[in-house]
Amino acid sequence: MIRIVFCCHGNICRSPMAEYIMKELVRREGRSGEFLIDSCAVSTEELGNGVYPPARAELERRGIPCGRHSAVQLTRSDYDRYDLFIVMDRSNLRRARSILGGDSEGKLRMLMTYAGEERDVSDPWYSRRFDVAFDDIYEGCEGLLRALKD
Repeated sequence: MIRIVFCCHGNICRSPMAEYIMKELVRREGRSGEFLIDSCAVSTEELGNGVYPPARAELERRGIPCGRHSAVQLTRSDYDRYDLFIVMDRSNLRRARSILGGDSEGKLRMLMTYAGEERDVSDPWYSRRFDVAFDDIYEGCEGLLRALKD
């Protein structure tokens, strides 16, 4: 079982979008049983909140099922629970590393590296461009799935 958690600032936009996109990609390949896919926040600002309505609407518009969700925060004990921590931007990377107490096993990665780019995922909270964030996340998740096949 490959255990992946996607992390963003509040766990209401980018990381749940990534969670549901990745779940759909592995489902389409008939590999759902091989993965545990979750998402979390590096902050406490949105704890308990659901997927932000414009993010949910973008997922639905693109045919990606979005289930029930409640924002949770990353914890130090998560380091032993997951194989990969996929973050959306450099700030998330710093915060996750701090929460986890480091990254001795090299589990922390930026999502866009799987799309062959060293950049942050577009943040729709500020840009209001949930379509652009979706495209970034989808491309990153496709690359991540390809990398996990190799």
